[in-house]
Amino acid sequence: MAQSMTAFARRQVSCGRGVLVWEIRSVNHRYLETGFRFPEALRSIEPAIRDTLRKQLARGKVDCQLRLESEERASGALQIDENAVRRLNEASGQILALTGGGPALTVMEILKWPGVLRESEALPENLEERALSLFHETLNELIATRQREGQELCGFISKRIEAVREIVAGVRTRMPDILARQQQALRDRLDALKMELDPGRLEQEIVLYAHKCDIDEELDRLETHLNEVERVLRLPEPSGRRLDFLMQELNREANTLSSKSIVAETTLNAVDLKVLIEQMREQIQNIE
Repeated sequence: MAQSMTAFARRQVSCGRGVLVWEIRSVNHRYLETGFRFPEALRSIEPAIRDTLRKQLARGKVDCQLRLESEERASGALQIDENAVRRLNEASGQILALTGGGPALTVMEILKWPGVLRESEALPENLEERALSLFHETLNELIATRQREGQELCGFISKRIEAVREIVAGVRTRMPDILARQQQALRDRLDALKMELDPGRLEQEIVLYAHKCDIDEELDRLETHLNEVERVLRLPEPSGRRLDFLMQELNREANTLSSKSIVAETTLNAVDLKVLIEQMREQIQNIE
C-alpha cells in the first residue's frame, strides 16, 4: 500500500537524571535527504541512524533531532552556577572602574555567558543504546503515520479514478451518435450548396473524416492507464515516481482527446478529465 512522505513523530524517555527526546519530521522530496541534530555526547550514533533510515525509507526530506535535557531543564527549572555569576559580576565592576563607567551587564547577558547555566553533572549509563532504541520507536511511529496518510491519499485518488471512468464511459457511449450527426450535417451542407459529388468519393471523405475524429484508441489507453494506477497503488514497495509517470500519460491522452474533439461537449469532457488528472497528480507528489 502506498504511503505518504509527510509525517511527524515525537518520543521521549527518562534516563538517569535526564530526558531523551527524539523528533522526526518528513516532507515530500524527489529522493531521500536526511538531516540530523545531535548533542555532541551522542554524535557517534549518527552512522547507525543514517543506515536505518536508508533501509526503512525510500523518499522524502527527513529531519531528525535528538535532545538530551536534564530533568530540571525539562521541568522548566534552570540550574544557575552562583559562583560563576559572582565572579562575572565582580569582573564587570572592575572593568567599569577601569574604564570610568558604562552600562552594567543585563540579566540576559549574564545568562548567555558560558558556564552560568550548569549542564548535567554526568551522562547516564548505556545512553547510546537508549537513544538508538528510542529512535527506532520514533521511526516506527513516523512510518505508521505515513502509512495512514497514504491510505487517505489512495482513497482520494480512487474517487478521482472513478470520476474519470464515468467521463470515459459517457464519451464512449455518445461518440457513435456524435459521429452520425456530424456526417449527416456534412451531407446537409453539401445538399444546401447544390453540389454534385460522386457518391463513392463522398463516402470516402466521410470515412476519412470519421477516422480522423475516432477517439476509441485514446479512450482505451485511458482505461489501461487507470487500471495500472490502481495496480501500482496496491504495490507494497514505493511507487510515487511510477504514479507520477502514469499521470503524465493520462494527461497526454486527455490532450489528444481535446485536439480530436468535434463538438463542444467532448471538449468540456476533456477539460474535466484534465482537472481530475491534475488533482490526482498533486496528491501523488506526496506519495513515497
